[in-house]
Amino acid sequence: MSSVRMYRGLARREKPGWIMGLSPWQAVTCLVLAVPVLWTVSAGRFVGALVLAAACGAGVCLVVIPVRGRPALRWLTHLLLYQLGTALGWTRWQSRAASGGAVEPDEPDLPGVLQRVSFPDGPVFKDHGRVCLIHDTGEGRWAATARLTHTGVGMLSAEQCDRLASRLGNLLLSIGHRDVVDRLSLLVRTVPDDGTEYEVWRARHEFADAPELARHAVDELDRSIGAVSVRHEVFVTVSGSEDALRKPAAAAGGGVEGRARVLYRVLDGLEDPLKALGADSIEWLSGSALAEAIRTGFNPASSAVLRAGQLAGTGEQDVPWAAAGPTQAPSPGWRRYDHDVYSTVSYSVLMPETGTVFGSLSPLLAVKSAGERRCLAMHYEVMGARAASKSVQNYRFRSGVMRDYKASKGFSASAVDDREAGGARAQEQAVAAGHSIVRYAAAAAVTVPSDRPVEDHAARLEHDTAGRFRLLRLDLAQDSAFVTACLPLGIGLPRSRGGLL
Repeated sequence: MSSVRMYRGLARREKPGWIMGLSPWQAVTCLVLAVPVLWTVSAGRFVGALVLAAACGAGVCLVVIPVRGRPALRWLTHLLLYQLGTALGWTRWQSRAASGGAVEPDEPDLPGVLQRVSFPDGPVFKDHGRVCLIHDTGEGRWAATARLTHTGVGMLSAEQCDRLASRLGNLLLSIGHRDVVDRLSLLVRTVPDDGTEYEVWRARHEFADAPELARHAVDELDRSIGAVSVRHEVFVTVSGSEDALRKPAAAAGGGVEGRARVLYRVLDGLEDPLKALGADSIEWLSGSALAEAIRTGFNPASSAVLRAGQLAGTGEQDVPWAAAGPTQAPSPGWRRYDHDVYSTVSYSVLMPETGTVFGSLSPLLAVKSAGERRCLAMHYEVMGARAASKSVQNYRFRSGVMRDYKASKGFSASAVDDREAGGARAQEQAVAAGHSIVRYAAAAAVTVPSDRPVEDHAARLEHDTAGRFRLLRLDLAQDSAFVTACLPLGIGLPRSRGGLL
């Protein structure tokens, strides 16, 4: 039997500290705060030095001590902004339709960070029709989303998983060699099934003269397993920056249509690599299909209603952009986000130091009770060749300097130092061989009806990853984290933090 391949080095910080784990600005701040204390001591005013030491020591603690992934000073800043936004009503939201205002069906009415996103339609793309573009005006990015049909990796062998991992690496490497796109986002979310779609299908296919015993057996199966059945939705989003698209888009005619044509060239070349990853079908979403994906993200119950209506031929086929968002979203709490009659808790997934295997994130999608929905999003950004070379050189230089300094002081290298040095050499050799560096961010979320104890469901999600990964609850940012973890828009990779593959 072949051994399972381990993937290590995923937990390396993108910007590690140089001086005792401190970043340069943290070290400079500590030095600046220490100067008044030393100056007072040198002047012989020891009482004043104690007072200054207490005040400056508190400032050092705010800058240095991390609190759940963020320095204490950043926590304090975020808390003040949160309280200010709640007091002034900036974080409360209600749709224009619910407030009785004028509604334009084709105008998006979305809360939070989604207000900066526009959704223009591009020209016809092959046999897919018109593809909806996602323009993030805040980040200056253009993207397109596809819905995939995939059988999953739960029943695959270790060899098959290794092949899929290699193909995913090849896909990311090919994106790194393109000048237009540099990000790829994968979103998998479960769809709670209340049985509506099945009942419509059964009504259309049931035989009137079926034996009574068969009917009784089917009804018993429906009662036992039908309530906890789930489906999975898989989305992939490809995006590129405005700076990379500007020149080729101008050559293609400019405007939205020019940017769409440039993106279409990339989308056409990505279909075969996605099929090599096991995708049976690829559907690039139009405006109405993307609006439906956003709508079902905010309201999981609407998925079964829309699907049943489409199967029965009595429901509305297209979802207007005015109905894509929730009806209302009150001010988000510290630790959860309420939207309509649902509550969501979102996390950032931190990779373990010991490494992981392909498919190990599957417990995050294991639904424990009926009506619960879980989401998992992976955001990848492939760095350019120059940026990747600079990153590995800095990493190798830093690890070498620390090892030499400890050796000069008579300290032996620890296991962590040896692992850092080995990882630095391996990454430098990989980049020299033509590979690239990938920034990544992973997010997970659990959504339940608001009348259920969401903290219990969040605790189950945390227990499912105990010993495998660390889940960092994104307090004070649950509304933005919901967009990252639950909506297929490619939003979520931070600019200066994350991991490196």
